[in-house]
Amino acid sequence: MANDLCFPLVAASFRPMARRGPRSIDDPTDRLPKASLNRESVREMLAFASYVAPYRRRFLAGLATLFFSAACGLVFPLLAGALIDAAMRPGGAVLPVVGPISLNGLALVLLCSVTLQAMASFNSSLSFNRVGQSALADLRGDTYRRLIGMPMAFFGQRRVGELTSRVSTDIAQLEGALIDALPQMCRQTVFLLGGVTMIAVTSGKLTLVMLCTLPVLIAAAIFFGRRLRRYARETQDRLAETNTIVEETFQAIASVKAFANEDFELKRYSTANRRVLEAAFNTARWRAVFVAFFIIALFGGIVIVLWFGAGQLRAGEITAGELTRFVLYTTFVAGAMGQSAELFSQVQKTVGASQRVRELLREPVEEGLDPEHPSDHEPAFPRLKGEVSFKDVSFRYPSRPEVPVLSSVNLDARAGERIALVGPSGAGKSTITALLLRFYEPESGRVVIDGRDASDYPLRWLRGQMAIVPQDVLLFGGTIAENIVYGRPGAGDDEVRNAARLANADDFIRAFPEGYSTIVGDRGIKLSGGQRQRIAIARAILKNPAILILDEATNSLDSESEQLVQTALDRLMQGRTSFIIAHRLATVRDADKIAVIEGGRVVELGTHDELNAKADGLYRRLSSLQFGESELPRDGGLFRAPA
Repeated sequence: MANDLCFPLVAASFRPMARRGPRSIDDPTDRLPKASLNRESVREMLAFASYVAPYRRRFLAGLATLFFSAACGLVFPLLAGALIDAAMRPGGAVLPVVGPISLNGLALVLLCSVTLQAMASFNSSLSFNRVGQSALADLRGDTYRRLIGMPMAFFGQRRVGELTSRVSTDIAQLEGALIDALPQMCRQTVFLLGGVTMIAVTSGKLTLVMLCTLPVLIAAAIFFGRRLRRYARETQDRLAETNTIVEETFQAIASVKAFANEDFELKRYSTANRRVLEAAFNTARWRAVFVAFFIIALFGGIVIVLWFGAGQLRAGEITAGELTRFVLYTTFVAGAMGQSAELFSQVQKTVGASQRVRELLREPVEEGLDPEHPSDHEPAFPRLKGEVSFKDVSFRYPSRPEVPVLSSVNLDARAGERIALVGPSGAGKSTITALLLRFYEPESGRVVIDGRDASDYPLRWLRGQMAIVPQDVLLFGGTIAENIVYGRPGAGDDEVRNAARLANADDFIRAFPEGYSTIVGDRGIKLSGGQRQRIAIARAILKNPAILILDEATNSLDSESEQLVQTALDRLMQGRTSFIIAHRLATVRDADKIAVIEGGRVVELGTHDELNAKADGLYRRLSSLQFGESELPRDGGLFRAPA
């Protein structure tokens, strides 16, 4: 009630900062682009009604109590005016339908009306919040499920920040619309229509006077509102610049200190901070002017209405209660009209957010991962033997269709063989393993596994038969045990410890005070590179794959860590088909086959001795660049570095 009686237009102008608690000046929802309102965009927004459908009973109950609360609010000026008339008349006042009623009776009815309005408002607010939060939790779940089911080509064409925004900022805008904007629109519509009707019934002359003053207030609200939003956006942009400086400085703090540029960074930040202060002062100045003007305009309009109404009161054309009722209803109408601009702006942002989220929900996902068509019963296949063949495989990345990455690649691996992929950076080595994992599909040719086309296997089952140990291991931020069990969710503690022992990780894990419950930190930052590698190897051992992919698994380790990791990898590769990507040729001397990749083609294929015997071969040239012309010493280990 207080919101609708005390300076409603002023409250409407500051509603973006007051709605649902304090908001940061850099609130991302204020930056959302607005979409035009048309039939198609509104249809997109209404499509989200399916998420409200499971909670429609509570939603309808909240809507009913919302209208009841608004109706009680409209009754308040009527009863307040009657109360004043009752105080000035010995016989009390006459209420429509009810008839004559005393002063005490009116006060009791007024109190009951306020109580009912409070109870109805409580119920409607609680209902809309529960329905909104439940529906949006379902939407967030579906959006995340859709995102995580997207193919790698999708992620290759979009930034992580953009996708995160879909799950956070866009859905937050939908939340604001469902929980705040929709109830406000319903309530203000009732106040506007009911208020206009009641002031017209109360006094036609006063209605004309009020209508003459109201456009000034509306025009002022729109004029100042636009400028305040513009200056607020400018402040946000400049504040974002200072945040960028802070982020860049801390990310490159070693360079800042190495070049002794602390003063330079302080000066850069001070300059940006001064711009923020200037923009904030401009906003404050316009807000102060707006408040001062609005007080004059609002109270000036009320003074005009009261002056004209007082003349009618003295002439006996209206009663004191009718004049009071008229002023209160005028305030309701002004408040409803003042909030209309902000509500319309929020609806435009909501339409834009709904379009972006709907666009995401329509994206095709990988097979078996569509939430609308789940694959509950996948065909059963025996464990893979690990025979792999690339037959005339060509490929281009969807994000770079003009650049051929692989051209007619032919490569065979028998079960249990160790295939090394070597060659210059950008030759296509990692792309071969990406096609093996079916992150992408070949443009032409086939990838055959155990005599069947890779696409014949259920995708999730096929990937369940493979494991990868990358060069840069990014662990999840939980415990060591949680990161290992990620290889096979549901594995027991004994299986996790056994995998860690085989990966030469058990000793360093037990050395931590919390043991396997040690938190590894964001991306495993609390562990060394060698420790992270051994955790990744333990994860792969626990998965027990038929096909193993090692992507530069020992490239960036110190000698001691490399020795431990090499031993663990030797154990891991036993009895499995292994594809080993390597730049350091000393690590692949004992591979069963070495495929030399250049320009997206397999230009040489053979053992180390066979390839090294080719005087003009690429493999020999790469060997001489790394180690000179002398032959590397043989030490019998697949991943042994030269002595």
